[in-house]
Amino acid sequence: MRDPYDVLGVSKTADEAEIKRAYRKLAKKLHPDANASDPKAQDRFAELNTAHEILEDKEKRAQYDRGEIDAEGKPKAPEFTGFRGGGPRRGPGGFSGYDGDTIFESFSFGPEGARRSAGRGGGGFEDIGDIFGFGRQRRSAGGGFAPQPGADMEITLPVSFEEAAEGASKRVGLPNGKQIDIKIAPGTREGHRMRLKGQGEPSAMGGPPGDAYVTISYAPHSIFERDGDDLRQNVDVELADAVLGAKVRVPTLKGAVELAIPAWTSGGRTFRLRGKGLPTASGGHGDLLVRTNLILPKEKDEELEALMRKLREQAD
Repeated sequence: MRDPYDVLGVSKTADEAEIKRAYRKLAKKLHPDANASDPKAQDRFAELNTAHEILEDKEKRAQYDRGEIDAEGKPKAPEFTGFRGGGPRRGPGGFSGYDGDTIFESFSFGPEGARRSAGRGGGGFEDIGDIFGFGRQRRSAGGGFAPQPGADMEITLPVSFEEAAEGASKRVGLPNGKQIDIKIAPGTREGHRMRLKGQGEPSAMGGPPGDAYVTISYAPHSIFERDGDDLRQNVDVELADAVLGAKVRVPTLKGAVELAIPAWTSGGRTFRLRGKGLPTASGGHGDLLVRTNLILPKEKDEELEALMRKLREQAD
C-alpha cells in the first residue's frame, strides 16, 4: 500500500477540509463504475478508501504519522531489541540464569496485530519461538501442537447507495489474486464487516489459511449527498412552476417519483420524502431531503422582465 498522503495527493499538513475535497474528487474519478474496462479500478478505489479512512480519523492519522500503523491501518511490529546488559551468572549449583540487569523482550504476531511481552530473567521456549515464527502454535486435541494458521486480510469494499439499499452482487479482488463474488444484502449499512473463512493468507507452517474480512464503505454519489442516514439533493424548478405549482420528477434510490410543488414555492425550500434515504440501524430507512433550485427561462423574455420591473416598483 502506498503512503495515504500520496494516494490522496495532499501534504502532511493538509487539514480535514482539504482531505475531504481531495477524496471526493478522486472517488468520482476512480470509482469502478466509471472505469468498467479497467481491471485494476477496484484495487485503486479500495486503496483510496483505505487512505481516506486513515487520514479522516484524527487518532488513526496521528498513529500513522508516529509510525505506529502502516498504510493499511495495521499495527506495525516493534523492533526487536533482544538482550541488553548483564549476562549469565553462575551459582553454587552451576548456571542459575541472568543477572538482575538482563531484560528479555519477545514479540508475537497474529491477526490482532503485534503483541509485546517483556520480563526479567529471560523468557520461556514459546517466547523465543514467537520471534522466529515457530513458537505460536495451536495445541491439538491429541496434546501436540497444530501449525499456526495463515494471516488474515482486511479489505474495504465500496458500494453505491443504491446497492446498499437494494442489495447487489459484487466481485472482490483479494490481495492474493483471488476473485470472489459477494452478495450485498438489502439494507446493508456502512461499516458492516463480513468474514470470508479460509480466504486469507496461506500458513507458512502448513496450517489452515487465515480469513478475509470485508468492510462495507459507501461510495460518493453523483446526485445524492449523505447526511447521516438521510440523503440530500437539489431539484431544478422553473419559475412558472414555482409560481403556479407543478409536479416534478425526483430521482430516489428506488427510481424516480413525482413531487408536488405547491404554488408560490420559494427557492431553497426543502421537501422531505420519508423512507427514501439510507438503511438505518433499526432496519428502516432515513429520509430524502429535496431542496428547490429556481431556474429562469433559457431565452430572454421581455414580458417576464416587464412583470419583474412592475413587481419591483410595487415593492418599493
